[in-house]
Amino acid sequence: FTTLFAVASLGAGVASDRYNRKVLTVASVAAWGVATLGTALSNSYQQVLLWRIAMGLACAFSTPTAYTLIQERVPPARASLASSLYGTGVALGGALAALSILLDTQFGWRNALFIITAFAFGTSGLNAIILPDDTKAGTMAKSESARDSSDSIFKEVLEVVSTSRVQWLFLGSFLRFCSGLMIGVWSAPYFRQVFPDNQGQYAILQALITAICGVMSGLLGGVLADQISAQAGESDDGVGRKLWIPVVGSILAAPSWYLAVHSEPSFTLAMGWLAVEYLVAECWFGPTISVLQSTVGPKIGGTAQGLFTVTGAIGNLAPTILGFLYSQASGGGSVEASAKLANLLAIGVCGGYLSSAACFAASALSTPPPKDKAN
Repeated sequence: FTTLFAVASLGAGVASDRYNRKVLTVASVAAWGVATLGTALSNSYQQVLLWRIAMGLACAFSTPTAYTLIQERVPPARASLASSLYGTGVALGGALAALSILLDTQFGWRNALFIITAFAFGTSGLNAIILPDDTKAGTMAKSESARDSSDSIFKEVLEVVSTSRVQWLFLGSFLRFCSGLMIGVWSAPYFRQVFPDNQGQYAILQALITAICGVMSGLLGGVLADQISAQAGESDDGVGRKLWIPVVGSILAAPSWYLAVHSEPSFTLAMGWLAVEYLVAECWFGPTISVLQSTVGPKIGGTAQGLFTVTGAIGNLAPTILGFLYSQASGGGSVEASAKLANLLAIGVCGGYLSSAACFAASALSTPPPKDKAN
């Protein structure tokens, strides 16, 4: 799902720069609703796999269209907050996903998917009613008709990464994704291994920490980034200043995570530091997206968003590599194994946080592009 989602996101980003984004959004939601329905009706693993592929392809079209519409429709003074608000849907969605187990238990997995399908079609209908018409679509379609498509796409990808600001931003985002994905994949196995008597409590606390601390961090990061940008003088780089929020957040997240995986034998202390880590770490997304969109401009904003998603997909290699290193290093008793995993998590996650902070700082300090490039 993740690989297909990322690869398709680049194509979806290019499409969002050319075609009606309202239509793409409505069709995307309806398509993943159909994929969910197909999964519910499946009678074999092969059928589930095919519908899962369709799900990844369909979901890819919602993110580039959403962020580019946000950038155009929301006043610049609130751009970071708006992007953060949209991004918090990931944290809330993760918490709600846990509740789907209740649907499964109560009604069975097929009926649970039928219920989710109903929400998908309802959401598609709401998008069709609520979203305004895409005024950009007609202009871009006319300009696209005069260009060679494949050559144009390649040029637009090169244009996205033509500035040092975006290059450092993408590298920092890749490293930040690596840290987040290592936590997402390996935190549960680690804490359940170290605190086997608290597995039930951990599941509940992890969901609460993700939903509450993650959302609070995201929204606060957006608010602070907009405030910092508003305080910039006419000769200052108001856009680049927003990146100091992910710089500070990543620096603070490193020691918080280290203490979270080195708090044995206190489960309460470990969960406390985990909450602090989420509270300071998840502030990065909205400001980063806002800077990216402001830097590249509306003409190639979708392509830029697609490339941003690709950096996250490549970041999925990080937990795989960590798992390989853990398998090579693990041995002896469970205490030794958990200590080795804690050290690997500390090195990998904290290293990713600190190196991403350096990249975001370099992006913030880089020369901003000419104003006509971002218009």
